Amino acid sequence: MKIAIINGPNLNLLGKREPDIYGNTSMHDYLIYLKSKFPQFQIEYFQSNVEGELINKIQEIGFSNHGIIINAGAYSHTSIAIADAIAAINTPVVEVHISNVFTREDFRQHSFLTKYTKGSITGFGLQSYELALISFDNVK
Repeated sequence: MKIAIINGPNLNLLGKREPDIYGNTSMHDYLIYLKSKFPQFQIEYFQSNVEGELINKIQEIGFSNHGIIINAGAYSHTSIAIADAIAAINTPVVEVHISNVFTREDFRQHSFLTKYTKGSITGFGLQSYELALISFDNVK
């Protein structure tokens, strides 16, 4: 099964950025762990700080992959365009947030993406990605 993990703005700084919220592990290191734990998946990774690049990637793989895990970062709370891109594809999408957005600023408590996803996982640190992969593993 081909699963893409798509990360949005500032997530390239994982392991360095606000470790009290996002932890000390880089996404590169965490991907090594995920690929070893879930060998049944062909995991592709894409990160961009640019909204249009995220939309292009969703459209590129949104009809061929078995699943997409997206952490659109702050774009989750602002981007109708990314929500529209998710609504337009037929690949199931799981929305992920590393922090518990419901315990943070009010503006982070609404996501434009959630309506178009199969589910949302929030607040489990990097393990949120693992839980999303498990959700695809249970689909036969």
